[in-house]
Amino acid sequence: MYRSHNCGELRASHINTKVTLAGWVQKSRDKGFIVWVDLRDRYGITQLVFDEERTSKDLMEQALNLGREFVIQVKGTVIERASKNPNIATGAIEILVSELTILNKSLLPPFTIEDKTDGGEDIRMKYRYLDIRRNPVKNNLIFRHKVTQEVRNYLSKEGFIEVETPYLIKSTPEGARDFVVPSRMNEGQFYALPQSPQTFKQLLMVGGMDKYFQIVKCFRDEDLRADRQPEFTQIDCEMAFIEQEDILNAFEGLTRHLLKEVNDVVPSNSGEKFPRMLYDDAMRLYGNDKPDIRFGMEFCPLTPKGGSFGFSVFDDAELVVGITVKNCANYTRKQIDELVNWVKRPQIGATGLIWIKYNEDGPLTSSVNKFFDEDYLKHFSNEMKAEAGDLMLVLAGNTNKVRAQLSALRMELAERLGLRDPKTFAPLWVMDFPLLEWDEDTKRYHAMHHPFTAPKPGQLELLKTNPGDVKANAYDLVLNGNEIGGGSIRIHDKETQALMFDYLGFTPEEAKAQFGFLMDAFQYGAPPHGGLAFGLDRLVAILGGQETIRDFIAFPKNNNGRDVMIDAPAPIDDKQLTELSLKLNLKS
Repeated sequence: MYRSHNCGELRASHINTKVTLAGWVQKSRDKGFIVWVDLRDRYGITQLVFDEERTSKDLMEQALNLGREFVIQVKGTVIERASKNPNIATGAIEILVSELTILNKSLLPPFTIEDKTDGGEDIRMKYRYLDIRRNPVKNNLIFRHKVTQEVRNYLSKEGFIEVETPYLIKSTPEGARDFVVPSRMNEGQFYALPQSPQTFKQLLMVGGMDKYFQIVKCFRDEDLRADRQPEFTQIDCEMAFIEQEDILNAFEGLTRHLLKEVNDVVPSNSGEKFPRMLYDDAMRLYGNDKPDIRFGMEFCPLTPKGGSFGFSVFDDAELVVGITVKNCANYTRKQIDELVNWVKRPQIGATGLIWIKYNEDGPLTSSVNKFFDEDYLKHFSNEMKAEAGDLMLVLAGNTNKVRAQLSALRMELAERLGLRDPKTFAPLWVMDFPLLEWDEDTKRYHAMHHPFTAPKPGQLELLKTNPGDVKANAYDLVLNGNEIGGGSIRIHDKETQALMFDYLGFTPEEAKAQFGFLMDAFQYGAPPHGGLAFGLDRLVAILGGQETIRDFIAFPKNNNGRDVMIDAPAPIDDKQLTELSLKLNLKS
């Protein structure tokens, strides 16, 4: 062994002990007659000391020539530290070095290996192996490990069996684009990497593995954002002989366990059950299907006092809706203009923003004073349940667009006002999603969740007459405004599954070619089943007090799906293309 102890282990009780340590040089301080070196490994930092009285000349010379991030081994004696450091666990001791071995030299790193580094994200991603040495990234990876272990332990104790499913499967037409893998042995044919293990876990239910889970990589070739990666990890689960309530209870239990064991907290809305909200209500009250319920600002629709508003912006709109921002009537014109400009950004796309101030000591005022008198503004404030000191913000237009715009504004204001405390956790079930959604480009319905989701009981017949009104037996688990998991009760009989494919625009031949193996399996005694998958990366980030997942992944890709460290994706040579019977047809 290169070390007898690690760099975070030694205490005052070890004084006079002879030890061997190994690690990286964090920094050194030369005071002429004495040299201190901070030695770092994953566990902590230990101070080494060399001085003219107790250290040989050769050893002093070695110490003076140590550079940052040199890998060294030292032998010496634990002594009491004269100037103690209460900020580190080893701050009461230091090592009087008697022997020093340089195991490997290091170039000067391109950024400082400190908690607060001078390296930007691009350079840190290029040298990710150096970034991992920094405490914030290192601790995030340790935190991810802890969450993962707690998941495995909890599900195993609940009777779930971890089963691996294949990575080389066949391409499916639903969801995001597949990553495809050419097969050399089957010329002209391709595997696809799984977007999820969906069909395989259903087949495991047919196989009698009635409680399955897997911590599994999934792959989706889609446009990326800060919280998306082309490869990501799911906690994938499925259960047989259950109903929706059984699944909600099972994974409520897992979520409570993680919050308690990992964060030592109980959800802010703790009780017998997590709150539940219908999808339609989530859209009506918050404008999205993953609302953050840690603060108010619910949507309030505005109605005219008579037949019309007498204001064309409102009268011509499908929806006039606003939010009440508590205690913000003191916002300056500059602050309000900032909000107006914010909603007008292309990412949000609003044409304007109407404001109404319920002043503490004066009349109600607004940006539309010439259209509405104070009595009319009072009518709006009553509808929006505003009180003296509140600011009301209103948008009007197409229902779906306005809801999305106001939802974004609500979240932006919550950030500005400090209402999104990362240490407060408010889980929520959102339920009864639409089974299908209309795609204007293809002029047909697509499965909102996936084509294996069962409709709510008694709604199957609606597919013939009002397919857009059919609700799915589907549910999402939301935590602090982020979807951390989602699932559904599955279709488990061939006839219903064939009918679903028909409504999704599959011909019988296409359905058989793509999913014949699953429908065939349903004929051999498929049990009622359903499941849920957590997004592990996002779950870990939120439990860790953040919303972007990149720093909780050891080697993430950038917003273009590139690994800048290894420079991937990359071309392959002509020999490989020939072996695979492929020719490139690159767009110029």
